[in-house]
Amino acid sequence: MLISGGGIAGPALAFWLDAAGFQPTLIERAPRLRTGGYVIDFWGLGYRIAERMGLGADIDRVGYHVREVRIVNDRGKRLAGFGTGVFSDLTDGRYVTLGRSDLSRLLFEKIKNTTEVIFDDEIVRLQEQSDGVKVRLHGGAERQFDLVIGADGLHSAVRRLAFGPQARFEKKLGYAVAAFEAGGYRPRDDDVYLMYARPGQMVGRFTLRDNRTLFLFVFAVDSDAMPVALAMQKKMLRERYGDGNWECPRILEELDRTDELYFDSVSQIRMNSWSRGRIALTGDAAFCVSLLAGQGSALALISAYVLAGELLRADGRCEEAFPRYEEFLRDYINAKQQGAERFAGALAPRTRLGLLFRNLVIRTFAIPGLARVAFGREITDTLQLPDYHWPSP
Repeated sequence: MLISGGGIAGPALAFWLDAAGFQPTLIERAPRLRTGGYVIDFWGLGYRIAERMGLGADIDRVGYHVREVRIVNDRGKRLAGFGTGVFSDLTDGRYVTLGRSDLSRLLFEKIKNTTEVIFDDEIVRLQEQSDGVKVRLHGGAERQFDLVIGADGLHSAVRRLAFGPQARFEKKLGYAVAAFEAGGYRPRDDDVYLMYARPGQMVGRFTLRDNRTLFLFVFAVDSDAMPVALAMQKKMLRERYGDGNWECPRILEELDRTDELYFDSVSQIRMNSWSRGRIALTGDAAFCVSLLAGQGSALALISAYVLAGELLRADGRCEEAFPRYEEFLRDYINAKQQGAERFAGALAPRTRLGLLFRNLVIRTFAIPGLARVAFGREITDTLQLPDYHWPSP
């Protein structure tokens, strides 16, 4: 079975397919595992699946245990905020912030000795046949696999080749996001996520280990056209944040020096079906909830677990496994997407009144129990994962 994508869903799926007795092959178009990027909040069922994979202690070690989310004004003074202990309480302590690339690396370590891995190549053609899928790679090789799974993210090549162009399934939420890291930045506020916002734009700062700092930009956009070249992406950020206060001038100075910038639109993927014949999708390729939702990595692990489990239960018969995989997860994913859409505007409200209202709501979280009520529905997972009786640990 061929899996496209070496981020989160791909290695997780390879792990569980191997546990089920199948022989996965993983292909990743990047020449090596990606580094940098942004941090994610990781909790709930995804965390439990990672524990089943033996990654609990490693995730706790490389992760950050954020104490506070703090919103500041032009002078850096606290406007509003809340402690994050409620998240840990709601998840039985299974809540951590960690680099997405760190989670990807931990997952890859679990499969590198049991899975064939192909870096620096990608699928350019899929031809389904009665007994498998003929795959042509960019490097020129042709191979045949029983099944092909697209775990290659929001901009999935497998989805494009098998189902059609991305525009057919993408729902843009009206925002863009950018992130980069810098070394030696001061000040440092350990385990505090700081946010500075003006109407339609937010910049966040988060202290990392090894004298590194992560910066995250979220801003409203009205056009579908997003710059691709690094210089144009930096230009857009300077235009949006050039007249900002707080630490914006210094952050933009750091931006000028970086060569690695994550930059993308905030979008969801909505499809009527996640499979077609012997080809299926998982993770963001199938149902991206949006980066701002903070749940994409956990949902990637959940969907990989269920997809591999249903293939195990069906003894590899995709015509049985794929519909059951989708039937089990469809309502759960729909609810997550609806929640994420509501949340998208909370980070960067488009109006000054919206900012004032957002900050007022956050101040009320100081009332005992109110934060638990506000976050409980979004944080708590009610889905019960099946026990697939894996033949190997």
